[in-house]
Amino acid sequence: MASLKDFFNQHQDDAVKGISHKNSLIKRNIIAFMAVNGQCTLAELTKELHISIPTMTKLVAELVAEKIVTDNGKVETPGGRRPNIFGLANSAIYFAGVEVSRDNLSLVITDLKNNIITHHAEPNFELIDTPRALERICSSMEKFIATCGVDRSKILGCGVCMAGRVNPNTGRSYKYFTSSEKSLCEIFEERIGVKVLLENDTRARCYAEYFSGNVKDEKNILYLHLGRGVAIGIIIDGKLYYGKSGFAGEFGHTPFFDNEIICACGKKGCLETEVSGIAIEDKIVSLIKRGVNTILREKFEHGEPIHIDDIIAAAKNDDNLSIELIEEASEKIGKSIAFLINIFNPELVIVGGNMSRAGDYMMLPLKSATNKYSLNLVYKDTKFRLSQMDERAGALGAAMLIRNKIIGL
Repeated sequence: MASLKDFFNQHQDDAVKGISHKNSLIKRNIIAFMAVNGQCTLAELTKELHISIPTMTKLVAELVAEKIVTDNGKVETPGGRRPNIFGLANSAIYFAGVEVSRDNLSLVITDLKNNIITHHAEPNFELIDTPRALERICSSMEKFIATCGVDRSKILGCGVCMAGRVNPNTGRSYKYFTSSEKSLCEIFEERIGVKVLLENDTRARCYAEYFSGNVKDEKNILYLHLGRGVAIGIIIDGKLYYGKSGFAGEFGHTPFFDNEIICACGKKGCLETEVSGIAIEDKIVSLIKRGVNTILREKFEHGEPIHIDDIIAAAKNDDNLSIELIEEASEKIGKSIAFLINIFNPELVIVGGNMSRAGDYMMLPLKSATNKYSLNLVYKDTKFRLSQMDERAGALGAAMLIRNKIIGL
């Protein structure tokens, strides 16, 4: 095998044919099967992939020699010869994941089993549509991959997720960095030298939640991301739902309110205008200016910006104004979720993002309003859970998605 990159860049529709090409495709199927099902025996592989035992034995032996698969020894059986069991090697292949959010960068390296090997965060970042911001993203990715401690030749792909409207098929963002003829994927690939997948940040987080988070056997899930914006990720029958153009999930831009507040999308009355982190930040600043008391007044008077995380921390410190604003927003969010569960009838709603850290201050009014405005039978069928994932979730989900694309899942 010439290189791991060459090996995984071969596809079913490649012009090159023959035994060598066919065997490479079978190897990819073996890797994909192990990625989904874990350790297995040669007999299990031959049965599931419909390959002869001699061919399977030969190809698995080659994968072991290439250090992509490990021979984990004999497995216990009720009787007869004990077969060897094989599994993926952690250190053979790696993937990078990057989340470009409104106010920070998060970067991870993962192995073939989706374990995070290393992580780096840059909290002093602001996502704005300027060449300088794009250069910051590119240089941060370059530096991270160069200094992460993993052999660059073993990093086969990089998933990049970002806020706003993103189409993974075109590799373009339709909100940020749209002036270039090249797609963002092409720009990133030229800078870091590996295959790139561009994804929406909420979908990436949703995917990480589904495979690594607080999900049990549920297959139909809504992930509600409540950060400085509002969006949803949708899992239907165990698969991400994208919609026709890859823009499914822009829930924050539902025209939910009859107000004159102009949303970031340019329209009035969007859900985001009253319940997002940015909306709550704006409200508390406005109320402080009008003289309403809060423990955040001193921060405001020192000219420091008030972030949604500050408001949540103040609520947990019994600040009445912060508690009221979070509860008010949560009740409106709950009413909007009622529409979603009436339409999708999901098994599970996961609530994530900055605002989920408010815990019961958010979840109690949210669930109460959802119960009030949804159909009773549908509400009873739906479970609610707070996300248990940390700030690396988006970058992890992006790394998982590029991994799946490269190994053929």
